[in-house]
Amino acid sequence: MSIPKATPARLGVVEKLGYSLGDLAANLIFQTLLTFIAFFYTDVYKLAPSAAASVIFIGGIVGACFNPMMGLLADRTRTRWGKFRPWILWTSIPFGLTALLAFSTPDLGEQGKIVYALLTYILLMLVYSANNLPYSALSGVLTGNMAERNSLSAYRFTAVMVAQFIIQVLLLPLVLIAGGGDKALGFQNVMTVFAIVGTVFFLITFFTTRERVVPAPTQRSSIRQDIVDLLGNRPWVVMLVLTILVFITLALKGGTYVYYFNSYLSETHLAAFLENIGFNGFIAGLNALLASVGLTAFHWPKDAATSGFSVFNAVGIIMMIIGIGFSKPLADRFGKRDVFGAALLVSTVFMLALYFFPPESIGPVFLCQLLHGFFYGITIPLLWAMIADVADYSEWKNNRRATALLFSAMIFGLKAGLSIGGALVAALLSHYGYDASLPAQAPETANGILLSVSVWASIPFLLGVASLALYDIRKSVELQIERDLGDRRAAAQH
Repeated sequence: MSIPKATPARLGVVEKLGYSLGDLAANLIFQTLLTFIAFFYTDVYKLAPSAAASVIFIGGIVGACFNPMMGLLADRTRTRWGKFRPWILWTSIPFGLTALLAFSTPDLGEQGKIVYALLTYILLMLVYSANNLPYSALSGVLTGNMAERNSLSAYRFTAVMVAQFIIQVLLLPLVLIAGGGDKALGFQNVMTVFAIVGTVFFLITFFTTRERVVPAPTQRSSIRQDIVDLLGNRPWVVMLVLTILVFITLALKGGTYVYYFNSYLSETHLAAFLENIGFNGFIAGLNALLASVGLTAFHWPKDAATSGFSVFNAVGIIMMIIGIGFSKPLADRFGKRDVFGAALLVSTVFMLALYFFPPESIGPVFLCQLLHGFFYGITIPLLWAMIADVADYSEWKNNRRATALLFSAMIFGLKAGLSIGGALVAALLSHYGYDASLPAQAPETANGILLSVSVWASIPFLLGVASLALYDIRKSVELQIERDLGDRRAAAQH
């Protein structure tokens, strides 16, 4: 069992904000991988789609397999700062450096580039595990109050949405601007900035948080016992499967959107849509304002695909942030499991609907993105709050706590899903005949891109909804676990 160190009923705003900045820092890199890794390898580093698929899959799976070891190591870390906070400190600088290496483009020849991409991607995945696994586990030991975890998750994933906005809306234009049109140089310059900002944010997370829920001094468990507890924990198994499925979809749809705008949607109709909604006027007005105060104009890329892609992601992210605002009150009333499943199902319907729109139907495409973003936003904080609940469920059932090991399995699921989904982007492009050197793709390629972003991306989400039928931690069980563990911890203090 666990003993809190004066566990408060509520966490302070400073601690919630400080904790959330760690996810903002990590997601500057993670969201880039989620959205642009296939595009970077095929269109910037000029790897063949089949080679890119192999790099993403092999590198990601190697990194994922490191997670259980990292979880066992983090659970057995003993420092004056706690178990998990030190890892955020130790990996703050290496994280940024490995990201910079992974998005660099040395000219090493065809085979040399593949080897370089594979090695740097594996290295980035290993450092990501060493950083993000303890960071995620930290949310389970900042407080034992489940309602407070819902609030903490809302803060955390609002920060995630900020990072997602920066990457999905601004990264491609910033890459073109920072590189003067040279995408390779642009990626390197932008990643340098991300490395510096990320390091500072990780340090803020380290200094503003405190671990309160710690294992009792009498707790003794072997690695074998921890693994036996894990395998006997059905909610954990369900969450592992759910995490893999969710991130397959996120990587598949997120990585395909840039091709969807470049190769499927009508550029003429997209340009007219941007004009009609006032986007071009907004950019012109912004430049006029900058010029009036003596600043340099903001050189937004001229092509409709880049602008449409950015606006599409922007409206989706704004709606996700609004959805996050509904997450805590809905979860407090109906329970995390039921709210997560219902919102994920509805969001999938609007993603699947993209399949029925021809290239000229720009308005309906954006409307579906708005509705998909809102309902998916409701689910975002709940996934990780549910994982923290699974750690409590394990302690409640077995009288032992192995927080990092439980979270390591979820990070494994995240990486496995990211690897499978990201590899599927490149593999499907290869299957449908995508050629980055062509000015326009063949009709069968464009249709394959449409299938990938709608039908194929919807299937894992639907399977994830079905898997929740086996998840035992309903609202009534949440309350019972919190009550029983609170009684045990109070008794242990006397």
